[in-house]
Amino acid sequence: MTDRESLRADIGVFGGSGFYSLLPNVEEVTIETPYGAPSDSLFLAELDGKRVAFLPRHGRNHTIPPHKINFRANVWAMKSLGVRYLISPCAVGSLQTHLEPAHFVVCDQYIDRTNGRIDTFYEGAPVHHVSPADPYCPHLRQLATEVIRAQGITVHEHGTMVVIQGPRFSTKAESKWFTQMGWDVVGMTQYPEAYLALEQAMAVVNISLVTDYDSGLVAMGEVPPVNAAEVLEVFKQNAERIKGVVLELIRRIPLDLDSPCHHALDFAAMH
Repeated sequence: MTDRESLRADIGVFGGSGFYSLLPNVEEVTIETPYGAPSDSLFLAELDGKRVAFLPRHGRNHTIPPHKINFRANVWAMKSLGVRYLISPCAVGSLQTHLEPAHFVVCDQYIDRTNGRIDTFYEGAPVHHVSPADPYCPHLRQLATEVIRAQGITVHEHGTMVVIQGPRFSTKAESKWFTQMGWDVVGMTQYPEAYLALEQAMAVVNISLVTDYDSGLVAMGEVPPVNAAEVLEVFKQNAERIKGVVLELIRRIPLDLDSPCHHALDFAAMH
Protein backbone atom coordinates (compact mmCIF):
# COMPACT_ATOMS: atom_id res chain seq x y z
CA MET A 1 0.00 0.00 0.00
CA THR A 2 1.53 3.30 -1.05
CA ASP A 3 -1.33 5.78 -0.60
CA ARG A 4 -0.56 7.75 2.57
CA GLU A 5 -4.24 8.41 3.24
CA SER A 6 -5.01 4.70 3.19
CA LEU A 7 -2.44 4.19 5.96
CA ARG A 8 -4.71 6.04 8.36
CA ALA A 9 -7.47 4.85 10.68
CA ASP A 10 -9.93 6.59 12.97
CA ILE A 11 -11.05 3.55 14.97
CA GLY A 12 -9.11 0.47 16.03
CA VAL A 13 -10.41 -2.98 16.98
CA PHE A 14 -8.43 -5.65 18.78
CA GLY A 15 -10.06 -8.70 17.30
CA GLY A 16 -9.81 -11.39 14.66
CA SER A 17 -11.03 -11.89 11.12
CA GLY A 18 -14.62 -12.28 12.24
CA PHE A 19 -14.98 -8.52 12.16
CA TYR A 20 -13.23 -7.48 8.97
CA SER A 21 -14.29 -10.51 6.93
CA LEU A 22 -17.70 -8.84 6.65
CA LEU A 23 -16.27 -5.72 5.02
CA PRO A 24 -15.21 -5.10 1.39
CA ASN A 25 -11.81 -3.92 0.18
CA VAL A 26 -9.84 -4.95 3.25
CA GLU A 27 -6.13 -4.08 2.95
CA GLU A 28 -3.44 -5.91 4.91
CA VAL A 29 -0.47 -3.83 6.07
CA THR A 30 2.66 -4.66 8.04
CA ILE A 31 3.73 -2.09 10.61
CA GLU A 32 7.12 -2.01 12.29
CA THR A 33 7.29 -0.52 15.78
CA PRO A 34 10.10 0.52 18.15
CA TYR A 35 8.87 -2.26 20.44
CA GLY A 36 9.07 -5.15 18.01
CA ALA A 37 6.44 -6.80 15.88
CA PRO A 38 2.72 -6.56 16.65
CA SER A 39 0.70 -9.75 16.99
CA ASP A 40 -0.08 -9.75 13.27
CA SER A 41 -0.58 -7.53 10.27
CA LEU A 42 -3.18 -4.80 10.58
CA PHE A 43 -6.22 -5.00 8.37
CA LEU A 44 -7.63 -1.70 7.15
CA ALA A 45 -11.13 -1.16 5.86
CA GLU A 46 -13.79 1.52 5.57
CA LEU A 47 -17.24 1.48 7.14
CA ASP A 48 -19.72 4.33 6.67
CA GLY A 49 -16.92 6.71 5.76
CA LYS A 50 -14.76 5.79 8.74
CA ARG A 51 -11.34 4.22 8.43
CA VAL A 52 -10.99 1.19 10.72
CA ALA A 53 -7.94 -0.88 11.68
CA PHE A 54 -8.30 -4.45 12.93
CA LEU A 55 -5.55 -6.31 14.75
CA PRO A 56 -5.97 -9.87 16.10
CA ARG A 57 -4.25 -9.63 19.51
CA HIS A 58 -3.53 -13.38 19.59
CA GLY A 59 -2.52 -13.55 15.91
CA ARG A 60 -4.87 -14.51 13.09
CA ASN A 61 -4.68 -18.21 14.02
CA HIS A 62 -4.70 -17.62 17.79
CA THR A 63 -1.10 -18.73 18.21
CA ILE A 64 0.01 -16.18 20.83
CA PRO A 65 -0.92 -16.91 24.46
CA PRO A 66 -1.98 -13.95 26.64
CA HIS A 67 1.30 -13.64 28.54
CA LYS A 68 3.30 -13.49 25.29
CA ILE A 69 1.33 -10.73 23.56
CA ASN A 70 3.46 -7.71 22.63
CA PHE A 71 0.96 -5.19 23.97
CA ARG A 72 3.20 -2.16 23.45
CA ALA A 73 3.73 -3.00 19.79
CA ASN A 74 0.01 -3.57 19.26
CA VAL A 75 -1.01 -0.27 20.84
CA TRP A 76 1.81 1.69 19.20
CA ALA A 77 0.84 0.30 15.78
CA MET A 78 -2.71 1.55 16.26
CA LYS A 79 -1.50 4.95 17.40
CA SER A 80 0.84 5.23 14.41
CA LEU A 81 -2.20 5.06 12.14
CA GLY A 82 -3.86 7.91 13.98
CA VAL A 83 -6.41 5.80 15.86
CA ARG A 84 -8.25 7.79 18.56
CA TYR A 85 -10.91 5.23 19.53
CA LEU A 86 -10.20 1.60 20.45
CA ILE A 87 -12.73 -1.22 20.76
CA SER A 88 -11.34 -4.06 22.88
CA PRO A 89 -13.61 -7.12 23.21
CA CYS A 90 -12.45 -10.23 25.08
CA ALA A 91 -13.73 -13.51 26.51
CA VAL A 92 -14.04 -13.72 30.30
CA GLY A 93 -15.17 -15.98 33.11
CA SER A 94 -17.90 -14.83 35.50
CA LEU A 95 -17.20 -14.30 39.19
CA GLN A 96 -20.80 -13.49 40.15
CA THR A 97 -23.93 -15.59 39.68
CA HIS A 98 -25.95 -12.78 38.08
CA LEU A 99 -23.38 -12.48 35.28
CA GLU A 100 -24.44 -15.49 33.28
CA PRO A 101 -22.73 -17.20 30.35
CA ALA A 102 -23.62 -15.39 27.11
CA HIS A 103 -24.07 -12.06 28.93
CA PHE A 104 -21.92 -9.07 27.92
CA VAL A 105 -20.25 -6.78 30.46
CA VAL A 106 -18.99 -3.28 29.61
CA CYS A 107 -16.24 -3.01 32.21
CA ASP A 108 -15.32 0.30 33.81
CA GLN A 109 -12.50 -0.91 36.09
CA TYR A 110 -9.78 -3.55 36.22
CA ILE A 111 -7.60 -5.19 38.86
CA ASP A 112 -4.08 -6.08 37.70
CA ARG A 113 -2.96 -9.52 38.87
CA THR A 114 -0.39 -10.05 36.10
CA ASN A 115 3.37 -10.19 36.60
CA GLY A 116 6.37 -9.31 34.48
CA ARG A 117 4.45 -7.64 31.66
CA ILE A 118 6.00 -4.45 30.30
CA ASP A 119 3.27 -1.94 31.01
CA THR A 120 4.47 1.55 30.11
CA PHE A 121 5.88 3.57 27.22
CA TYR A 122 7.55 5.95 29.67
CA GLU A 123 10.77 4.31 30.78
CA GLY A 124 12.90 7.45 31.12
CA ALA A 125 12.83 11.20 30.70
CA PRO A 126 10.44 12.85 30.46
CA VAL A 127 8.87 10.95 33.33
CA HIS A 128 5.09 10.56 33.10
CA HIS A 129 2.57 9.24 35.60
CA VAL A 130 -0.63 8.63 33.64
CA SER A 131 -3.60 8.14 35.96
CA PRO A 132 -5.80 5.11 35.24
CA ALA A 133 -8.39 6.05 37.88
CA ASP A 134 -11.01 5.82 35.12
CA PRO A 135 -9.30 3.57 32.57
CA TYR A 136 -12.17 3.32 30.07
CA CYS A 137 -13.97 6.02 28.10
CA PRO A 138 -17.39 6.76 29.65
CA HIS A 139 -18.83 7.96 26.33
CA LEU A 140 -17.79 4.83 24.43
CA ARG A 141 -19.06 2.67 27.29
CA GLN A 142 -22.48 4.30 27.06
CA LEU A 143 -22.57 3.87 23.29
CA ALA A 144 -21.50 0.23 23.56
CA THR A 145 -24.18 -0.49 26.17
CA GLU A 146 -26.86 1.05 23.98
CA VAL A 147 -25.75 -0.93 20.91
CA ILE A 148 -25.56 -4.24 22.79
CA ARG A 149 -28.97 -3.74 24.41
CA ALA A 150 -30.53 -2.78 21.06
CA GLN A 151 -29.35 -6.09 19.63
CA GLY A 152 -31.22 -8.03 22.30
CA ILE A 153 -28.17 -9.13 24.28
CA THR A 154 -28.19 -9.00 28.07
CA VAL A 155 -25.63 -6.37 29.01
CA HIS A 156 -24.23 -5.11 32.32
CA GLU A 157 -23.06 -1.52 32.01
CA HIS A 158 -20.54 -1.65 34.87
CA GLY A 159 -18.00 -4.25 35.92
CA THR A 160 -14.56 -4.83 37.35
CA MET A 161 -12.29 -7.29 35.57
CA VAL A 162 -9.53 -9.16 37.35
CA VAL A 163 -6.70 -9.57 34.82
CA ILE A 164 -4.63 -12.67 35.56
CA GLN A 165 -1.32 -13.63 34.01
CA GLY A 166 -2.31 -16.73 32.08
CA PRO A 167 -2.06 -19.08 30.42
CA ARG A 168 -3.26 -20.93 33.52
CA PHE A 169 -6.70 -20.31 34.95
CA SER A 170 -7.34 -19.47 38.61
CA THR A 171 -7.30 -22.02 41.39
CA LYS A 172 -10.58 -22.44 43.26
CA ALA A 173 -9.11 -20.49 46.19
CA GLU A 174 -8.03 -17.59 43.99
CA SER A 175 -11.35 -17.50 42.19
CA LYS A 176 -13.29 -17.62 45.47
CA TRP A 177 -11.20 -14.69 46.73
CA PHE A 178 -11.98 -12.66 43.59
CA THR A 179 -15.70 -13.36 44.04
CA GLN A 180 -15.68 -12.46 47.73
CA MET A 181 -13.94 -9.17 46.90
CA GLY A 182 -16.96 -8.31 44.78
CA TRP A 183 -15.16 -8.30 41.45
CA ASP A 184 -17.16 -9.30 38.41
CA VAL A 185 -15.23 -11.09 35.66
CA VAL A 186 -11.78 -12.56 35.10
CA GLY A 187 -9.71 -12.31 31.92
CA MET A 188 -6.11 -12.26 30.69
CA THR A 189 -5.62 -9.42 28.21
CA GLN A 190 -7.01 -6.07 29.39
CA TYR A 191 -3.85 -5.25 31.32
CA PRO A 192 -1.64 -3.67 30.16
CA GLU A 193 -3.53 -3.22 26.88
CA ALA A 194 -6.07 -0.70 28.22
CA TYR A 195 -3.47 1.22 30.23
CA LEU A 196 -1.05 1.48 27.31
CA ALA A 197 -3.87 2.87 25.18
CA LEU A 198 -4.46 5.49 27.87
CA GLU A 199 -0.75 6.39 27.81
CA GLN A 200 -1.21 7.07 24.10
CA ALA A 201 -4.28 9.23 24.80
CA MET A 202 -6.65 6.89 23.01
CA ALA A 203 -10.22 6.35 24.17
CA VAL A 204 -10.77 2.66 24.82
CA VAL A 205 -13.87 0.57 25.53
CA ASN A 206 -13.91 -3.04 26.70
CA ILE A 207 -16.72 -5.46 25.97
CA SER A 208 -16.38 -8.63 28.04
CA LEU A 209 -18.07 -11.75 26.67
CA VAL A 210 -18.94 -14.17 29.47
CA THR A 211 -18.24 -17.77 28.44
CA ASP A 212 -18.58 -19.62 31.76
CA TYR A 213 -18.60 -19.38 35.54
CA ASP A 214 -15.18 -19.33 37.14
CA SER A 215 -14.05 -22.17 39.39
CA GLY A 216 -14.67 -20.37 42.69
CA LEU A 217 -18.42 -20.19 42.14
CA VAL A 218 -18.44 -23.89 41.29
CA ALA A 219 -16.38 -24.70 44.40
CA MET A 220 -18.79 -22.77 46.62
CA GLY A 221 -21.74 -24.67 45.16
CA GLU A 222 -23.23 -21.48 43.71
CA VAL A 223 -23.40 -22.90 40.18
CA PRO A 224 -23.04 -26.35 38.64
CA PRO A 225 -19.74 -27.20 36.90
CA VAL A 226 -19.59 -26.64 33.15
CA ASN A 227 -17.89 -28.80 30.58
CA ALA A 228 -15.72 -27.84 27.63
CA ALA A 229 -18.51 -28.43 25.11
CA GLU A 230 -20.79 -25.96 26.90
CA VAL A 231 -18.06 -23.34 27.07
CA LEU A 232 -17.27 -23.77 23.38
CA GLU A 233 -20.94 -23.39 22.43
CA VAL A 234 -21.26 -20.13 24.36
CA PHE A 235 -17.97 -18.93 22.89
CA LYS A 236 -19.30 -19.54 19.36
CA GLN A 237 -22.54 -17.70 20.15
CA ASN A 238 -20.64 -14.74 21.56
CA ALA A 239 -18.26 -14.66 18.59
CA GLU A 240 -21.20 -14.34 16.21
CA ARG A 241 -23.00 -11.69 18.24
CA ILE A 242 -19.97 -9.49 18.92
CA LYS A 243 -19.46 -9.03 15.16
CA GLY A 244 -22.72 -7.15 14.83
CA VAL A 245 -22.07 -5.18 18.01
CA VAL A 246 -18.61 -4.01 16.93
CA LEU A 247 -19.69 -3.02 13.43
CA GLU A 248 -22.70 -1.07 14.74
CA LEU A 249 -20.56 0.57 17.41
CA ILE A 250 -18.14 1.72 14.70
CA ARG A 251 -21.08 3.29 12.87
CA ARG A 252 -22.22 5.05 16.04
CA ILE A 253 -18.91 6.54 17.21
CA PRO A 254 -18.78 10.23 16.24
CA LEU A 255 -15.29 11.11 15.08
CA ASP A 256 -15.47 14.46 16.89
CA LEU A 257 -16.15 12.75 20.23
CA ASP A 258 -13.89 14.28 22.87
CA SER A 259 -13.09 11.71 25.55
CA PRO A 260 -11.44 12.26 28.94
CA CYS A 261 -8.95 9.63 27.73
CA HIS A 262 -7.77 12.03 25.04
CA HIS A 263 -6.52 14.31 27.83
CA ALA A 264 -4.75 11.62 29.87
CA LEU A 265 -1.36 13.24 29.25
CA ASP A 266 -2.39 16.81 30.04
CA PHE A 267 -1.11 16.71 33.62
CA ALA A 268 0.98 13.52 33.57
CA ALA A 269 4.46 14.87 32.83
CA MET A 270 6.91 15.46 35.67
CA HIS A 271 8.73 18.64 34.65
